Amino acid sequence: MRSAAILLLVVVLWAVGLWAFSVRVDQSTPPADPAPADAVVALTGSSNARITAAMKLLEDGKATRMLVSGVNPQASRADIKGVAKATRRYYDCCVDLGFQATDTVGNARETQGWMRSKGFRSLIVVTSDFHMPRAMLELHEALPDAKLTPYPVKTEDLDSGHWWRSGDGARRMIVEYCKYLVILAREAFLSLGPKAHPARAGPASPSGNASARLGSTAFVMARLVRATHDRRRTSVFMAPPLPRGMTDFSAVRPA
Repeated sequence: MRSAAILLLVVVLWAVGLWAFSVRVDQSTPPADPAPADAVVALTGSSNARITAAMKLLEDGKATRMLVSGVNPQASRADIKGVAKATRRYYDCCVDLGFQATDTVGNARETQGWMRSKGFRSLIVVTSDFHMPRAMLELHEALPDAKLTPYPVKTEDLDSGHWWRSGDGARRMIVEYCKYLVILAREAFLSLGPKAHPARAGPASPSGNASARLGSTAFVMARLVRATHDRRRTSVFMAPPLPRGMTDFSAVRPA
């Protein structure tokens, strides 16, 4: 009986969280006019509207440079120019393409490397409305010192106000919400990791040793959780390196 009550409580909390998540998504568009930033990034996905919106922000003077993160390796600069509906003047001088990212974690790391290589400190983030909460979590983790401004783009084929009325809408919202919860859980685990403390003289107490073991265990668990969202083959016990191919964003991909 007690187990059933706990399970029911978990289900209710999950459902309330899903409702709050969907309301947040629905109310996020249209976005407010963003303050100017050093740069703007468009995270590629199912909608080309993300790239078009980011390009308009660049042309309106909201940023000095733009990154399109997660470009299909088969696409050329000419292909992306057509999708962005960009003028040659702005596109040739101020748009970089990132081809390494294959998921949201990759987007964050690709953007991190690009921001650091350019010395940028503020960024406008452009992605779909339902994807924005998870994208902002990943980008805040990758760029903790940067000022990030969300600029969500409405998903035309998703009625975020009545998402439960269609099977595709329900599936998309529920899947994205569950992914968001996974990232929240990962960050919660990471927050339990050991913190640096000044060394103290004298033998360690048994309770102190237990606390250290607990902290180390939480830290290892946190890194393992993070590893499930990292497709690269690196050790989870090492600091994550910069993404591959991030050393030169000035290279022009053949059209």
